[in-house]
Amino acid sequence: MNISNYLNKKQDSSSLAIFRLGFGFLMLFSVIRIWYKGWIKELYIDPSFHFSYYGFEWIKPIGDYTYLIFLICGISSFCVAIGYKYRISIILLFLSFTYAELMDKTTYLNHYYLVSLISFLMIFFPANASFSLDNLINKKSYRIIPKWNVDALKLMICIVYFYAGIAKINTDWLMDAQPLKIWLTSKYDLPIIGNKFFQMDLVHIFFSWAGMFYDVFISFILLYRRTRPFGFFLVITFHIMTAIFFPAIGMFPYIMITSSIIFLEPETHKKLLNKCFTLFKKFFKKISIVEVYNYKRPKITQIVLIFFFIIQLVFPFRYFLYPGELFWNEQGYRFSWRVMLIEKKGFTEFKIVDRETSNSFYVLNENFLTEFQVRQMSFQPDFILEFAHYIGDYYNNNGYSDVEVYAESYVTLNGRTSKLFVDPNVDLMKEKRGFSNKKWITRLEDEIKGF
Repeated sequence: MNISNYLNKKQDSSSLAIFRLGFGFLMLFSVIRIWYKGWIKELYIDPSFHFSYYGFEWIKPIGDYTYLIFLICGISSFCVAIGYKYRISIILLFLSFTYAELMDKTTYLNHYYLVSLISFLMIFFPANASFSLDNLINKKSYRIIPKWNVDALKLMICIVYFYAGIAKINTDWLMDAQPLKIWLTSKYDLPIIGNKFFQMDLVHIFFSWAGMFYDVFISFILLYRRTRPFGFFLVITFHIMTAIFFPAIGMFPYIMITSSIIFLEPETHKKLLNKCFTLFKKFFKKISIVEVYNYKRPKITQIVLIFFFIIQLVFPFRYFLYPGELFWNEQGYRFSWRVMLIEKKGFTEFKIVDRETSNSFYVLNENFLTEFQVRQMSFQPDFILEFAHYIGDYYNNNGYSDVEVYAESYVTLNGRTSKLFVDPNVDLMKEKRGFSNKKWITRLEDEIKGF
């Protein structure tokens, strides 16, 4: 089969419609959850300082108006779900959610990144072609869409799973069952299984290997029609267990369960939607059905998506450009689908030295950061450097002249003994933020073999 024949293949539009409904309502629930728990105020409004992504320092919370960003995100999520003004709604969802994600690096989670990518992809798909409010307004729906629309969403989910799987093929995860051993043994208070079952080394090894095999092979199981029912059983079982045992992972299990619905057969999607829309059938009877949805400029959309997926396939391997141990220096760690691979804790304090007088003193991090920010900063190199520049600039502007900033930092990785993390003799004010190798990070003596 050549590319031209594939691009001309069609599929029932109900597949995109059911994905739109699931994704939209799940995003609406996520925004309500964030608002209800008070995280908007706690994470974005109360802190006086926010850790930024390099190149996106201009994206910051906007005081009490930050609530407006999440309000737009919530409303646009609902509109996406019901298919109202779909193109505008999905663009607003992508922009508002991504803005919220970029406001503070401290809150980074893999599934936030995934939501931004999926919402970006959906901008280019006619997910409102059927079973949408736009159909009722325009009195027109489309029965057939290009098959590559649905396949692009499948590919995105497959990349997440497969890359997460091959990242687990490392000696820490498979040989030492780390960091899973740390997390499971901490669940000793769970009834029946916590006190004994989760304390057994064999159990830690089993869950580590099972997690790796699941991530590597689940995409192939879902893609193959005969094994798909078993695949869905695995998806639901795996992610429900993850949600129960590791609640800190947030919405990720539910996003993956919902996203996996796209792998169902189009006939199944249509049957599910027909049952859900039984009460609205009399309204949809008045709509004229157009056989096929045709893009006005399909080649432009296809080129954009090709570049998008090239980036998704290559970008996670950028860590090869850096020397040293990835889990230790984290250079190229984010945005690479490395899920639940490290447990790091650290202690980092900063010494300010006045170059003119040679007087020095130590900074109390809590005077500038929240407790959550202090924890995240203490073991992540780019956080340490950004905060060092921030406090250096602060004291330069408040009575001191040309200060030097030194860090005394000790970090433990996946149960290892805590060791020196930052060269204490390096003036961090002279180190520039960016993508260059951070030579001031010490080397991890242990070698973690794997991808």
